[in-house]
Amino acid sequence: MCLPQTFASVEKTISRRGLFKLGAGAAAVAAAVAPNTTLAQQRRFSFANVQDLTHVIGLDTPVYPAFSPPVYKTLATIEENGIYANQLTLAEHTGTHMDAPAHFAANGLYIDQIPATSLIAPFAVLDIKAKVARDVDAEVEPDDVLAWERRYGRLPDGAAVFMNSGWGARYATPSAFVNQDSSGVLHFPGFSPETVEFLLAERNVVGIGVDTLSLDHGPSPDFATHNTWLPTNRWGIENLANLDSAPPSGAFVFVGAPKFAGGSGGPCRIIALY
Repeated sequence: MCLPQTFASVEKTISRRGLFKLGAGAAAVAAAVAPNTTLAQQRRFSFANVQDLTHVIGLDTPVYPAFSPPVYKTLATIEENGIYANQLTLAEHTGTHMDAPAHFAANGLYIDQIPATSLIAPFAVLDIKAKVARDVDAEVEPDDVLAWERRYGRLPDGAAVFMNSGWGARYATPSAFVNQDSSGVLHFPGFSPETVEFLLAERNVVGIGVDTLSLDHGPSPDFATHNTWLPTNRWGIENLANLDSAPPSGAFVFVGAPKFAGGSGGPCRIIALY
């Protein structure tokens, strides 16, 4: 369980002149976020690279079939009004966005209640493109996490874990990204329920993310991954972009989540720092 008071234990402070460089490795990162650290002891780091992990939201943005696509209305133009402004109507779960705990939990945190301390985290990128090439409904399994750890070390405390399935390459073609068959079933990768159960029981992870429409893989009949993960007051990110450009280990992510009162989620700007 990672309740608000637990989020406070993984607060991070970003500084270009920080005490530790990201390349120090997972062991140093884990030590820097020990659960009982004080504010003065909390992690500082420097970075040289910034990578945007966010898709552009536009009229052709692919959306989950339950939601309507975005609608733009021009409110003012430079030529006529001296200012430029639009009104944007969209579902909370559009584009690169957060699933807040309240999305699947009656007593879960709304997006405006998620502590800022959980929105900056070291993150791991699990590459499952080879699996997806064989089966578009592939899932991130516990063995994928363990294989990542054999190469890069144990997941840092307070980490986020992102799935890189290569699905983001389909984003510009909504029908291919949604990938709905003739019977209405969607087909794309996601996290298996067993994996999130493993992360909850064996690791200290604040969030998970996917480069697809859903934390669950497309044909899931019951959203078991959502229903296992979100009620623990952890967040999920869907429709991540550019994960091939992010390092698999050693980076931090900044999740620019909106503060919609009572929101179940919302579009985010996701930034990798390394």
